[in-house]
Amino acid sequence: MTTHLPSASINGAGIGLRSAHYQDILTDQHTIPWFEVLLDNYLTSQGLPLHYLEKVRQNYPVTLHGIGMSLGSTDPLDLEYLTNLKELAQQIEPAYISDHLSWISVNGHYLNDLIPLPYTEAVIEHVAQRILQAQEFLGCRILIENPSAYVSFTDSTMPEWVFIQQLLEKADCYLLLDVNNLYVTATNQGFDPLDYLNTIPATRVKQIHLAGYEEREDYLYDTHGYPVHPPVWELYQATLERFGPVPTLIEWDTDIPAFEVLMTQASKAQEYLNQVSRWN
Repeated sequence: MTTHLPSASINGAGIGLRSAHYQDILTDQHTIPWFEVLLDNYLTSQGLPLHYLEKVRQNYPVTLHGIGMSLGSTDPLDLEYLTNLKELAQQIEPAYISDHLSWISVNGHYLNDLIPLPYTEAVIEHVAQRILQAQEFLGCRILIENPSAYVSFTDSTMPEWVFIQQLLEKADCYLLLDVNNLYVTATNQGFDPLDYLNTIPATRVKQIHLAGYEEREDYLYDTHGYPVHPPVWELYQATLERFGPVPTLIEWDTDIPAFEVLMTQASKAQEYLNQVSRWN
């Protein structure tokens, strides 16, 4: 990309960049301050998707969000994947690069879901070394996202929030705090999400996700296919009171609605951000 790019820094409430909305985004300059890009859709593309991403980036800052680092796997880090990611980042100049606290590959075979981890000292050491290796290769700190969970491991020796707090320090990385995931996991596993928020160091939280879940018979399921539910908005307010006006993304990945629906959700998040900004 030869065009001079606007600042990469992000503030306020953004939305995810989806192909269904390319024309909506490019036709008019919107009040949406930034977009999150699903980087795995662009890593090996030199065609139309990358063309649209470049055009969006000429007007808006972006972040890159992926699923392919498989930071919790015992497989070696995929250097081809990291090389492609580094090239994309050099081209797009994102504010942040993020991935999930999970694993998605085993013996070179990739799964169709993000698998959580047991929370032990040994796993902290293992994942921290992989994050450090990825950060050294990419030349920047990355953000890790807390998972949504439906079961817990009997081998775990600590709660998730203690695990993440220690991992952030050991790997010297940042947190993408998914408030919907936190609410889903807390409800499914029966813990107080405020204990989680009060343990995480504020200096490590650089981005927030909001999304919708689905109510199943006896648990909540993270689908990213609904508007943000009222209890998640309430937890979001508590999150902002704890961490301040952290840049926030409305995440919607299935049954993607009209662009105006996402803008309405982002506007609501922006109201929360404006309120906490006035307090600070």
